[in-house]
Amino acid sequence: MERRQRVFDYLQSHGIAYEVYEHDEAPTIEIARQYWHKDGSKHCKNLFFRNHKGNRHYLVVFDCDKEMDIHALEHRLHQGKLSFASAERMQRWLGLQPGSVSPFGLINDEENHVYLFLDADLQQCPSLSFHPNDNRATVVISQEEFRRYLGVVGNDYEFLEM
Repeated sequence: MERRQRVFDYLQSHGIAYEVYEHDEAPTIEIARQYWHKDGSKHCKNLFFRNHKGNRHYLVVFDCDKEMDIHALEHRLHQGKLSFASAERMQRWLGLQPGSVSPFGLINDEENHVYLFLDADLQQCPSLSFHPNDNRATVVISQEEFRRYLGVVGNDYEFLEM
């Protein structure tokens, strides 16, 4: 609950509008689907990677209905060989546990170390849905408010074709 409240407090303190609904624990997209509201928002999959040296970390956000080919992603990102970051790295950089990763974890990255890559197709979605760093709830945020959030949180990011 503390991780979730930190997200809500952060968004409210920056005047960023959102809606939230609670549900049972949903650590995977497959489980989460049963709880989604039919609100028109695009649900996203969020993966946390590290480079081969372990000195760079990347949060990759894409349409949950797409499949991700890591080798193709490596080629597109030009960041070398990628692997999933450990739970320890996830805790260190995003303050999160596996199954609750979202762009809202960036509020815990005070050094702005994590680079965010977003699927370019998400730009066409009127609203997006993410866990609020707790997989027992879903935040629905408009495209405009999400862009405001990205500007406030301060991590470098880019949209790319996936």
